[in-house]
Amino acid sequence: MKLTFHGAAGEVTGSQHLLESQGRKILFDCGLFQGRRAESRIKNEKFGFDPRDIDIVILSHSHIDHSGNLPRLYRLGFRGRVFCTPATADITEIMLRDSAKIQQEDQRYLSRHLKPGHPAIEPLYDQNDVEGLMELFEPLEFDQRHEINSEFRIRFLNAGHILGSAITEVDLEEDGEWKRITFTGDLGRRDLPLLPDPSPIERCDVLICESTYGNRVHPPSSDIKNELLRILKEALVVSGRVIVPAFALGRTQQLVYFLNELYNSGQLPPIPVYVDSPLSSRLTATYRDHLGIMDDDVQRMLRDDHDPFGFPWLRYIQSSAESKELNDHDGTILIIASSGMCESGRVVHHLIHSISDEHNTVVLMGFQAEHTAGRRIAERRKFIRFFDRDFRLKAHVENLEGLSAHADVNDFRWWFEQAVNAGGVGQAFLVHGEPDSAAALAEVIRDYCDEDPIVPKRGQSFEI
Repeated sequence: MKLTFHGAAGEVTGSQHLLESQGRKILFDCGLFQGRRAESRIKNEKFGFDPRDIDIVILSHSHIDHSGNLPRLYRLGFRGRVFCTPATADITEIMLRDSAKIQQEDQRYLSRHLKPGHPAIEPLYDQNDVEGLMELFEPLEFDQRHEINSEFRIRFLNAGHILGSAITEVDLEEDGEWKRITFTGDLGRRDLPLLPDPSPIERCDVLICESTYGNRVHPPSSDIKNELLRILKEALVVSGRVIVPAFALGRTQQLVYFLNELYNSGQLPPIPVYVDSPLSSRLTATYRDHLGIMDDDVQRMLRDDHDPFGFPWLRYIQSSAESKELNDHDGTILIIASSGMCESGRVVHHLIHSISDEHNTVVLMGFQAEHTAGRRIAERRKFIRFFDRDFRLKAHVENLEGLSAHADVNDFRWWFEQAVNAGGVGQAFLVHGEPDSAAALAEVIRDYCDEDPIVPKRGQSFEI
């Protein structure tokens, strides 16, 4: 068997890992590289393999850095099968339709900066590609071992990262010998709102493991409610607005769930709350469709509150006209809008109208990738550039990492201890992390693996 890392190797985005066995080609994830538009475009245009040769894609979850280049894979000839959980299938369709719109926006942006004589730029994919791709999806339920054929089995375990996210166990027979390759996707944390803890795995020969926060310890997620209360109360004193750039998928639902808990307990100040993202609204509706796979706390809440994602002071904004009206709102207001790294979407316009006022607050809710506006805000640069204009950053900046959906070093240690109790890990490859975090995690898990963990580089192949 051969394993090649085509993305999220030595970096955090663009998850693509290719497994080859007896002529069969299986791709774990097919995500978009994110960051600077022009640089990301070059990475996303071409694959390190022929899409027509891919037999199967196994999709760990719906985040765009894991799913976002699937329609381009289809455009360039992929006609195999896509396996994922039912919730992931539902969410991915919503995410990819939105992503297709963003591809058109990026095409227009890049076209304005072309040098004379440069060939025209086309979107990476369009809605037709998304529609064709979704016909190839075959959802599989959690916790069942699905026999794809006599030499190939799949089991999805709950990764606890976002709704529907899965740890994948692949069993392959090669030359009469069975091997198990396990892929974490993005491993979640313990005690996150909404989601069960990550499931333990059985013995595996090869583990492909994320490492985003392999050198960090997150604050407890339970602290977020107290921090939100503090921020909102401080904003009330100065009549400032609070802008929360939040990923439409996962982070927004977690945040609204906490606000709903605060409302139910009578602690939430009477501040108008707006979720300004049609995408978030559609995704939240999908979350409501899958309440049954959420954690025990949600099940208890549902006995007295039929909607964990709604309360009287909360409004989901749909039209752009309604969004623009928020800029004229007097007094304290909380606006939750995507995208989480401040690179696109309605949050950019809210930031433009807010970040130069010292009474306002920007609340960042997690990891901000290099070369993004979110990273520059987190670093408190003097000026933040949007639409080729510089805006002075005077607003207060809060970085609340307690809702990070990625495992931290303590979660990894706990999860690997469970794996050892179930037979252990053979060879581990650490992906989806910047070099420092991956190297740090390699040291932490060394004693849990039969071989020294490997941090692969993009394009690097290994015989397994």
